[in-house]
Amino acid sequence: MTKAVFATLVLGAAVAFAAPASAEKLKATLDGKSEVPANTSSATGTADLDYDAASKKLSWTVTYSGLSGPATAAHFHGPAEAGKNAGVAVPIPNAASSPVKGEATLTDAQAADLLGGKYYINIHTAANPAGEIRGQVTK
Repeated sequence: MTKAVFATLVLGAAVAFAAPASAEKLKATLDGKSEVPANTSSATGTADLDYDAASKKLSWTVTYSGLSGPATAAHFHGPAEAGKNAGVAVPIPNAASSPVKGEATLTDAQAADLLGGKYYINIHTAANPAGEIRGQVTK
C-alpha cells in the first residue's frame, strides 16, 4: 500500500468519526386511557420525534385516527411524568388532519425535560377539550 493511499484511508476514517452525532430518536403512543383523567375514546396515535442537541431542534410526525371529531389543538405538555398534567410547553400547529409534521427549537430546560421523559403529547377535540388522546414521550 502506498503512503498516499494509506494517508487517504486514515484521513477518511478520521472524518467519518468526527461527523456529528445523529439526532436522538424519541416516540410516543397516544390513547384515551393515558389521559388524566382517562377517557373511553377508541382513538389512537403515534409520534415519531427527532431531537438534534447541536441545533436544539425537535422535529416530529404525529399520526392519529379515530378521534371523536376534528382535532382542535395539539401540544407537547410538560414537565410532567405519566399520570400528571402540565401546561403547554410546545404547540403543535396545523393538527387538524393527520399526519402532523413540524419542528421547534427548544430551550436548554425544555430539552432536559424532553430527554428526561417529562413531556407528553396531547390531542384535543371539541368533545374532549382537555385532551382526547395522550402519550408520554420516551426514548
